[in-house]
Amino acid sequence: MNITTIILAAGKGTRMRSELPKILHRVANRPLLQHVYDMSHEIENNTITIVYGHGAELVRNTLKNLDATWVEQKQQLGTGHAVQQCKEQISDDDTVLILYGDVPLLKLETVQQLIANVSNNTLALLTVNLDNPTGYGRIVRDNAGKVTKIVEEKDASPEEKLIIEGNTGIMAVQGGRLKTWLAQLGNNNAQGEYYLTDVIEMAVADNIEVITSQPETVDEVLGVNNRVQLSHLERVYQLEQAQNLMEQGVTLLDPARFDLRGSIEDLGIDIIIDVNVIIEGKNKIGNNVKIGANTQIKDSIIGDDVEILANCVLENAVVGVGSRVGPFARLRPETELADHVHIGNFVEIKKSTVATGSKINHLSYIGDTTVGSGVNIGAGTITCNYDGVNKFRTVIEDGAFIGSDTQLVAPVTIGKNATIGAGSTITKDTPENQLTLSRVKQISIAGWQRPIKQEK
Repeated sequence: MNITTIILAAGKGTRMRSELPKILHRVANRPLLQHVYDMSHEIENNTITIVYGHGAELVRNTLKNLDATWVEQKQQLGTGHAVQQCKEQISDDDTVLILYGDVPLLKLETVQQLIANVSNNTLALLTVNLDNPTGYGRIVRDNAGKVTKIVEEKDASPEEKLIIEGNTGIMAVQGGRLKTWLAQLGNNNAQGEYYLTDVIEMAVADNIEVITSQPETVDEVLGVNNRVQLSHLERVYQLEQAQNLMEQGVTLLDPARFDLRGSIEDLGIDIIIDVNVIIEGKNKIGNNVKIGANTQIKDSIIGDDVEILANCVLENAVVGVGSRVGPFARLRPETELADHVHIGNFVEIKKSTVATGSKINHLSYIGDTTVGSGVNIGAGTITCNYDGVNKFRTVIEDGAFIGSDTQLVAPVTIGKNATIGAGSTITKDTPENQLTLSRVKQISIAGWQRPIKQEK
């Protein structure tokens, strides 16, 4: 069975009070529409059509990598009108699935159950029971419990407004039948719009049974209309990620203060994550890893037995087995630490490799540098890699000792087992096994007196 998924994503989202189209607002740092697309992309034998409208150019440019057919709804005249724009994408024999671009937490299992309820004689509809159904269309049933129609709240009678079963708008139906009903839609209602929900009453009139199913939780089908709802769904999503990690053996010291805005593709055992940690992009985390509070990790690989102390930032970095990073360290893109490396407080490393057993423990900047094994870099060391136009590389060979408050002006090579005296500015290559330093001669002036402030 072939599936045609139509994602309705043309609305402005006035209540968001934003110039950004609603579907581009983010949950877990992904646009709302991206969540819906990613879920529907997992459905087998599925082609995806996205109906877009408000902020058309920005929406297309932001999500240009989606493998979908884009159909523009130039006038937003209702959900029925939006689906009518897709008639050329609907084949008679396909099952058509209708989704919404601002409903980001819908689960694949819920949609698969919905699709399974479709046949030549049935239409599948996703409904939800709500303590407060205000704003939702109500599911009207006959005495036998069969669905007869959906009535929008603004068109509902007082009795109909008492119904707690609400319409999510999510449905699946045979393509040929849907096209027939779409052609019959009118806009004789309080909003003057073409309601997709009117096809339910048409289906009943054609003796097509409406089969309903419900999601596991209400949060699955909640849409986003304002910042409060967006925040709520962010926390729901993050708690789901936290629970999933804990079920896989990760210790989260406070699941409510953890954000996974990407994925952990390889996950070890006995991992402990402190509060306010944010993980983005694609990552790998090994066994026996400890991650300190307020740390951000993005697109990085963390080896076994690593400790990342509090307040660190890692982006596109590799941390080898048994290494220690932080606190307050920053590993910028293309940083690779080998095994048993120590990176300490207020150290920034960029586009550099640090070999086994080396230490950079205090207040240093290491950029565009190859650091050998067993190197010790003292506090306040800077690799001067940029002359204002070009960047150059520094090489620090195995066993070198760099004294505190040293500037290494690239391109420069520090020889094997060399020692650089504290306070030096090194502009030329230094030999192996020797002490190199550059300092102004220290003098003391006898009889010198401190100036005294003169009275006015």
